[in-house]
Amino acid sequence: MYPLIKKYLFRLDPEDVHHKTVALLKLAENMGGGGLLKKIYGAADNRLSSKVMGISFPNPVGLAAGFDKNAEVYGGLAALGFGFVEVGTITPKAQSGNDKPRLFRLADDKAVINRMGFNNEGAERIKENLRDFEKAHIPIGINIGKNKITPNEDAASDYEKCLEVLYPYGHYFVINVSSPNTPNLRDLQETESLRHLIASIQNKKRDLEHNGAQKKPIMLKVAPDMADEQMSDVIRLAKEEGLSGIIATNTTLSREGLRNRDTASEAGGLSGLPLKERSTAWIREIYREVGDELPIIGVGGIFTGEDAYEKIRAGASLIQVYTGMIYEGPSIAKNINARLIELMDRDGIHHISEVVGADVK
Repeated sequence: MYPLIKKYLFRLDPEDVHHKTVALLKLAENMGGGGLLKKIYGAADNRLSSKVMGISFPNPVGLAAGFDKNAEVYGGLAALGFGFVEVGTITPKAQSGNDKPRLFRLADDKAVINRMGFNNEGAERIKENLRDFEKAHIPIGINIGKNKITPNEDAASDYEKCLEVLYPYGHYFVINVSSPNTPNLRDLQETESLRHLIASIQNKKRDLEHNGAQKKPIMLKVAPDMADEQMSDVIRLAKEEGLSGIIATNTTLSREGLRNRDTASEAGGLSGLPLKERSTAWIREIYREVGDELPIIGVGGIFTGEDAYEKIRAGASLIQVYTGMIYEGPSIAKNINARLIELMDRDGIHHISEVVGADVK
């Protein structure tokens, strides 16, 4: 039914649709509808389960950060068949984000442009929503960033504050320095700035664990718009500083090849189908550099099981969708997982772990 519903939804403002979707998921959870959703959308198959960064994932299809910004509906999203959900991006202080409108569909391109600007309720408030995170029965990642008003030279303190407040309430954490929608944030990807930032975060992590906190993996999310040399430096730095994995990639500033030229002129990060080839190419290059040493979560232009399979064969241990759900609907995780099994059967593969990096090895 989603194609019919989509025609109606696509006549509405995309941010309004997002808020309505979150409200519906909340309602379903509050009315005990999670079990029904799980029956409709669940996709359990041991061949798709894996252990990555010491965490057990029931399937490789996750929901990227940006949908559940305030950690309000990760339980409902788990019932839709996702193998993990990443909440955020979360900043220390609440902030309203950039001026509206700030979210745009490019239907002809199966893409979205957003310039949300890390709108969220702040770490202390969101912590309350995460107290029951284990009840989702899937891994919950927490994506953290800096407040817009915090200068880059003080950015490390923002990430440290987020880690300190939220550390007990997620399975893994993601350093977001790659969003194009917070002024100068991507400057933190410059090698020495990034080294200082990651070292500060890792020191805070060690302090928390020394004081009794359970050890949690920390990943780095990278932008697709870096030059080859810069990406290589960033990945090398991530290894040297002891990070646990890479998320590749965030949204792009490129507008190459878009059909919808009017909306393409809007500022912000582009996601969806136009990003697919670029993100897959980066996953392949990163995997060549890190092999199985650092796991990769692949993001960008994933709509189908074939898209996910391609990312995994390029080197991704897990994948995430977001724009794909806007265009494909709530059954996207179920459909991708079902198709992955079909593709594995076709290729005589017994477990999803055998697929990781198959095109690179």
